[in-house]
Amino acid sequence: MSDKISRRTFLSAMAVASASALAPRSSEAAVGSPGKSGTKGVRKVATICEMCFWRCGVLASVVDGRVVRVEGNPEHPLNRGRLCARGNAGTGLLYDPDRLKYPMLRTGKRGEGKLDRVSWDVALDFLADKLKTIREKHGPEAVAYFPHGIGSRFFGTLMSAYGTPNSAEPSFAQCRGPRDVGYQLTFGEGFGSPEPVDLANARLVVLIGSHIGENVFTSQVTSFAEGLANGAKLIAVDPRFSTAASKADWWLPIRPGTDIALLLAWIHVLIGEQLYDKPYIAQYATGLKQLAAHVKPFTPAWAAAITDIPAQRIIETARAMGKAKPAVVVHPGRHTTWYGDDTQRARAMAILTALLGSWGRKGGITLSTPIARGGFELPEFPFSERGRADGAGTTYPLASEEMGVTNGLIDATLSEQPYPLKGWIVYGQNVLESIPQPERTRRAIDKLDLLAVIDVMPVEQTEFADVVLPEATYLERYDPPVIAESGNPPFVSVRMPVVEPMYESRPGWWITKELARRLELDSFFPWQTPEEHLAAVIAPMGISVQDLCNRGAISFPSRPYLKDRAAADEPLFATDSGKIELHSQQLAELGADPIPLFTPPTEPPKGYFRLVYGRAAVHSFARTQNNEALHAMMPENDAWLSTNQAAALGLKDGDRVVLENLAGTKSLPLSLRVTEGIREDCLYMAHGFGQRSKAMRRADRRGASDTALMSEIKVDPLMGGTGMRVNFVRPILPTDS
Repeated sequence: MSDKISRRTFLSAMAVASASALAPRSSEAAVGSPGKSGTKGVRKVATICEMCFWRCGVLASVVDGRVVRVEGNPEHPLNRGRLCARGNAGTGLLYDPDRLKYPMLRTGKRGEGKLDRVSWDVALDFLADKLKTIREKHGPEAVAYFPHGIGSRFFGTLMSAYGTPNSAEPSFAQCRGPRDVGYQLTFGEGFGSPEPVDLANARLVVLIGSHIGENVFTSQVTSFAEGLANGAKLIAVDPRFSTAASKADWWLPIRPGTDIALLLAWIHVLIGEQLYDKPYIAQYATGLKQLAAHVKPFTPAWAAAITDIPAQRIIETARAMGKAKPAVVVHPGRHTTWYGDDTQRARAMAILTALLGSWGRKGGITLSTPIARGGFELPEFPFSERGRADGAGTTYPLASEEMGVTNGLIDATLSEQPYPLKGWIVYGQNVLESIPQPERTRRAIDKLDLLAVIDVMPVEQTEFADVVLPEATYLERYDPPVIAESGNPPFVSVRMPVVEPMYESRPGWWITKELARRLELDSFFPWQTPEEHLAAVIAPMGISVQDLCNRGAISFPSRPYLKDRAAADEPLFATDSGKIELHSQQLAELGADPIPLFTPPTEPPKGYFRLVYGRAAVHSFARTQNNEALHAMMPENDAWLSTNQAAALGLKDGDRVVLENLAGTKSLPLSLRVTEGIREDCLYMAHGFGQRSKAMRRADRRGASDTALMSEIKVDPLMGGTGMRVNFVRPILPTDS
């Protein structure tokens, strides 16, 4: 479908998406952290971007204590000097006039947003006293921790030292969890970040609901563009004609919720026509006979009636995979919590990857390389006999006890089972936007004795907080180093402060140590400075703090292929059988399907459309909505609706509409985008808009929130993830609402 010209255009347009950085409005004294020398009068400092969670390497140009420019670091192996629009707009966060500036305590009712400025001593004493009181009355388990981002690790140590096992972040239950569990069951390991997809060397790329080019992760976009420019074919499975679908050789506008049926039919063709990688499966896998018998009924004709994809197109694309093997990337996705059967969908994708011989092969999925790391000898963390409250490991047997189940903590707060939760510590995320069913979250917050928020921007949840602690931005603080074993090559990179914290904001490590001292837990933080902490972590790597800080990142030799592991006499697969498990005995023992089965999704009621959602290339969730440069590029989202359905409803392109779900919840107004590029049973919108925070003057009530319309979820019984594409909406004119 895409010719060479369009591929080259895509390469040049998407590989280096950028926007001009904002001119800073304030001057602060620079810190003396190591950095690169620049033009006379300009000091260049290497650090890591935090405008999204891809964590590209950046160089910040500092003049007289002001950051005047942020650019890509050419020595960083992840982005190699390239930077997206969000990264280039990093100074807009640093100098945002709406950023959190001072510690604050609540003076009004929850949700009123009445907060008074206080000193750090008053705020920290208040928080420490609340934590002591909860621990004395209800036990340390009664405090739950909601983290996000690498800076959260310091608070994670503090919460473990305090004695609570209840920590959960949305990157598991609302994002990547089903993917990692499904691949862990199959190959014995999940995916790290960045995803180890060898897109540049692929002969064929399969995207199933992955919006590369819209969810802009710089290195992945450039590798994807490079692969297309080198002649790779592309299959895009998506109910919407996304940016990636516009470059596809095959766009398969699938009926939402039927992906497993398509995957089973592809597997049927690969096995039935003997197109799978026979030597690879014979050497590395177990369960082929069970798999072949399982998929025998799942013909392309069977799948065509379910998916709305013609049987011949299913056969054609399966044969294309067989021809291109093993250099096929079946992209595992990133946000994978869709319909509640998401672990099984990931399992089907992993099985397909195995049949193509792509795991641990060039042009497919590369393998992680361990990197030694050090630390400090700490006291033993307290053990909780009451266990976790979120159901990880019990209600949800395959949930990560390290990552936790956010919605499980909300359930426990509301029900007070298995015991009451009385306090939440929220770091670096907005629980009212990152977790569906926000009304439930608000009701849970109303039951708390304590809600503490540590953040950079005054997002909506700060209006409900008892105490708000303003963290320094990523350009003003040290965070624990990123150790990317999934990178090819693997690397370590570090975030160091570029300028001193503005106003009264403080770095997270300082906040944590001050709280630890007040809670008499300072023995868990035996280091005094960030440099001392960094030196201990990287000690086994054989590199110096000075060199790492000067360069920003240091790479190590990689062992990306199965043959490398075999040569090093290392175990190939950390499964019970030591092989790729096409049939999962572990799932069978849990009473679950050992090989995926298709379960029909609920269809939209008459007059309603399935709500699907995705990312915007110039925004990261809700965290960039108030950024001056990025807001100017995309101030709000719109709603995609098919041409035929819009005409039937009497709506036209550009109309301002309100979206209403089955529960009667209505969105803020947004513009309608009438297009042929979406199925007639779907309505699409970009995630992260429609914030309700008066303190964020640009972002407040701009666009509509998809999360606010997610009154329903379908929970994955294996790992607790919230399937969110089970909501239905209808567009109506504001006058009709």
